[in-house]
Amino acid sequence: MESMEIDSEKIHERKQSDYNNLDERFEIQKEMYRGQQYSQIYFARLHLMRTLLYSLAPTWKPHLPVCKVLGLEEGKECILVGTLFKHMKLKPCVLDEYSKERSVTPLVKPHNFMHPDDNLILEDESGRVQLGGSALSPAIYVTGVVVALHGKETSAGEFVVEDVLEAGLPPQIERPFNLQEDKYVLLLSGLCIGSSSSNPLQFQLLVDHITGHLGDEKVHGLAAQIVHVVIAGNSVEFPRKLVNGQNMASKDQSVLYEPIKELDIMLNQIAAGVSVDIMPGLNDPANFALPQQPLNRCLFPGSAPYNTFRSCTNPHSFDVDKIRFLGTSGQNIDDLDKYSEAESKLDFVERTLRWRHLAPTAPNTLGCYPFTDRDPFLIETCPHVYFVGNQDKYDNRLLKGSEGQLVRLICIPKFCETGIAVAVNLRNLECHTLSFSTQI
Repeated sequence: MESMEIDSEKIHERKQSDYNNLDERFEIQKEMYRGQQYSQIYFARLHLMRTLLYSLAPTWKPHLPVCKVLGLEEGKECILVGTLFKHMKLKPCVLDEYSKERSVTPLVKPHNFMHPDDNLILEDESGRVQLGGSALSPAIYVTGVVVALHGKETSAGEFVVEDVLEAGLPPQIERPFNLQEDKYVLLLSGLCIGSSSSNPLQFQLLVDHITGHLGDEKVHGLAAQIVHVVIAGNSVEFPRKLVNGQNMASKDQSVLYEPIKELDIMLNQIAAGVSVDIMPGLNDPANFALPQQPLNRCLFPGSAPYNTFRSCTNPHSFDVDKIRFLGTSGQNIDDLDKYSEAESKLDFVERTLRWRHLAPTAPNTLGCYPFTDRDPFLIETCPHVYFVGNQDKYDNRLLKGSEGQLVRLICIPKFCETGIAVAVNLRNLECHTLSFSTQI
């Protein structure tokens, strides 16, 4: 790693760390698309989650039998395990764009598609049943979540829910307690290079801070403690008028490449001093459906030769000094925000951990690859740090699990709008922001 020099007097050696990439389950390599439907990913999800919930049911409600939907008997209390489906009045339907009745009135695109009449249905391989009762709130849950429900069927054929069991936080690998010194992982997202809101000087200030070319000796000492950098999606933005599916003139092609060229120059500077992971996001030149595959290394001729530069998947999982990180570029949480309600984005982040699923709304309202025999979004091991990129504002929370799990939840704001990056201390999971402004 590059050392940082201060007026040729004192040299700060950058601290070292062990890094382990855990993205294998998000990589689409041996998968073959043979026209399969999305039902198989739901079956895989239900099968894996049901095995888990069945193991939890005896300690939750030991006196109750576990039934299938088809085996329900009127008035008999039991436990049902299945996948929730949320019937939503306002959920957009692609057919509405072509229906004659709707063509007169413009299609409204609200921020959130919730409605008081929304209701939940539970489904397993044997059938589906309408859910009632106040124990299960349609505002909190979304299609695709697997839960266990305690209740009984009424004469009207409705299953009245009395209690709900979620999978809860998964088991967590033990955090190393022998970390004596402060080391930081720097998280940022939404650079949006090429957009009108992007400020090149702001990003350059961040790069100069990371590489030790900014500030006094104290600042250099802090910068030397940064052992890893993660860029969580939406690094570039292209002019919409150019990306319209038409053949492009050569001058337009060069305009299109400019943002990536600028990004590569910056990444080159970072990778010369510290290891850096770049994840694809919604606006980046990568596949649309989750899991998004790594950005092609040929886009980064300046950075790719460095062994410190890694192009990663979205979602992205890795260990630094045996501290486990898991994160996304934000699409999973933004989609939950459209189809359910919470007081803050961190509540959505926490729910995905308690449901043990990174993207429950995929493939219903969030694009994902049609896996046949697995669901890579299931969270089998609880991370120590769970981050979500491209959010409106910075927020964090320390979540404690029932089995002693400790997770730092982080919403990373868009850098182009806020100038904020988030530093996570590996020693104690504390985090603070680094703010860069060009305002005088």
